[in-house]
Amino acid sequence: MHNKVVYQAAKSLDALGIPVLRFNFRGAGLSAGVHDRGRGETGDVQAGLNFLATQYPGLPLLVAGFSFGSWVGLRVGCQDERVTELIGLGIPVNNADFSYLSNCYKPKLFVHGSNDEFGNIAKAREFVASLPGRNRFVEVSGVDHFFAGKLNELDVAITDWMPERHPELRR
Repeated sequence: MHNKVVYQAAKSLDALGIPVLRFNFRGAGLSAGVHDRGRGETGDVQAGLNFLATQYPGLPLLVAGFSFGSWVGLRVGCQDERVTELIGLGIPVNNADFSYLSNCYKPKLFVHGSNDEFGNIAKAREFVASLPGRNRFVEVSGVDHFFAGKLNELDVAITDWMPERHPELRR
């Protein structure tokens, strides 16, 4: 929740006027529970979506996740009909199965560092190209998994994509 990538994504979405909820998965930081290798964490994402739906009734929901959070969050977001779009940041395609996205037609933005040690750039690019629906893949050149030194490019990717989809959003 407190790493620079998650913070920047939340800041970018907030600047567009989109309500944002950042949270730690079970067992992370000061949160209760124990890490559950993605099983129980799906409930954490669902609880967050339920909270946002209650706080902002009638608004479409978006799920954005970084690394492990993208693996869990995008799975939940694909299945939840209230979620209209998905953002995956630094998808760890080297060691996580994202095949569930092969049946997900919701629009998706993927932002990925060219030197991401958890997601080979060629593998990530090829995977995203294979997915159904309207998807965008943005490669940030010369950065690792944490977009070190180029968080501004992560911001640009998000703040360009969202208003294209929703012209009513403020920049």
